[in-house]
Amino acid sequence: MPLTTTYWLEHAWLGTHTEPGVTLDVTEDGRIGAVRTGATAPPPGATVLRGFTLPGLANAHSHAFHRALRGTVQIGSGTFWTWRETMYTVAQRLTPDSYFALARAVYAEMALAGITAVGEFHYLHHAPGGTPYADPNAMGEALVAAAAEAGLRITLLDTAYLSSGFGAAPDRHQLRFSDGTAERWAERASALKDRDGVRIGAAVHSVRAVPADQLATVARWAEERRAPLHVHLSEQTAENDACLAAHGVTPTRLLADHGVLGPRTTGVHNTHLTDADIALIGGSSTGTCMCPTTERDLADGIGPAAALQKAGSPLSLGSDSHAVIDLLEEARAMELDERLRTRTRGHWTAAALLRAAGADGHAALGWDRAGALEAGALADFTTIALDTVRTAGPVPRLAAETAVFAATAADVRHVVVGGRTVVRDGAHVSVPDVPGALAAAIAALRD
Repeated sequence: MPLTTTYWLEHAWLGTHTEPGVTLDVTEDGRIGAVRTGATAPPPGATVLRGFTLPGLANAHSHAFHRALRGTVQIGSGTFWTWRETMYTVAQRLTPDSYFALARAVYAEMALAGITAVGEFHYLHHAPGGTPYADPNAMGEALVAAAAEAGLRITLLDTAYLSSGFGAAPDRHQLRFSDGTAERWAERASALKDRDGVRIGAAVHSVRAVPADQLATVARWAEERRAPLHVHLSEQTAENDACLAAHGVTPTRLLADHGVLGPRTTGVHNTHLTDADIALIGGSSTGTCMCPTTERDLADGIGPAAALQKAGSPLSLGSDSHAVIDLLEEARAMELDERLRTRTRGHWTAAALLRAAGADGHAALGWDRAGALEAGALADFTTIALDTVRTAGPVPRLAAETAVFAATAADVRHVVVGGRTVVRDGAHVSVPDVPGALAAAIAALRD
């Protein structure tokens, strides 16, 4: 009989309600073997998790190296396009070793925030100037190793980035992003393999960065592998205008015409869409990953998340540029931004927002049987304290509402991934000084 570890959850989110006194048996293969309710006290030998335990959070859109920009890009004014120039400067300084150190610290910060799986939208492939490393996937493998050390699952969304804009050659900053053609991108990406805790997916950086006649190559690569496929979509009105000028259609229509949309595809941002775009995305069951803290930081705008979901697009959440790393804030912001836009309240329940941050985020990253506290699911879960200055007061049956609308990453107490404790009592068990690791990794990138 397989060995099991038993956890006792003081309060647990079971998808529709908060249940007091729940025990979980976790099998040696890292899945939930059984869920039992009505346990008013911890059984002998159980690991006790006091507070509110919910399925682990999935950060469906990350650029790990953007974490080095925090603070720096908040000085003064500007636009997405001026922010991008600062981002390029940091990108030029990274090596496989320095990227591993930075990503390990960033992923540990995510773990402290209750995140158990990350989708890394990875396009920093080659050395400055575009020369491949001896291992052409050295940068991607550095990210995979960093996630393993930080205790997170990772979906490495290896990204095709071939052009500075609608067929123009990459500029000097973008040379290290480009494989030259989609075929060469596919050849390099094919050397990356799924393994324990790792899924390999694909990404089209944007319709700006992948010529239209090469979009199908990326989509076909993902289809053949049944892998997730992500794409930055209509984040900026300038992208829409340029696409209309180049092709006479919106970016969404261009992607649809070249076979990119579909149920394993996720559009990231989906901010500036026409009604016809929304119908195309929803009708094809293409997902939408909203990144509200980045979208507001970059003044991108508020995307039509409610309309997209109504049309049939599953919603997930990401911290993108890591202006902050807090999936509870992303969930809260999606609702609150929609309230500001419409001047009405209550577009999503706490349960719906937790699903976007959990089960639907995992699905967007290709993780099956994840994001739920049920038998057979991955044993990934996060516990939020209910006795902090932000969370104290509400009755426990309102723990989901308390978590989504009041708690922050600072209230995360315990994190378990595959049955293994990653965060205990608010401390990372394998990266003991996460702030120090972040500070050192970022300082190493400065002049």
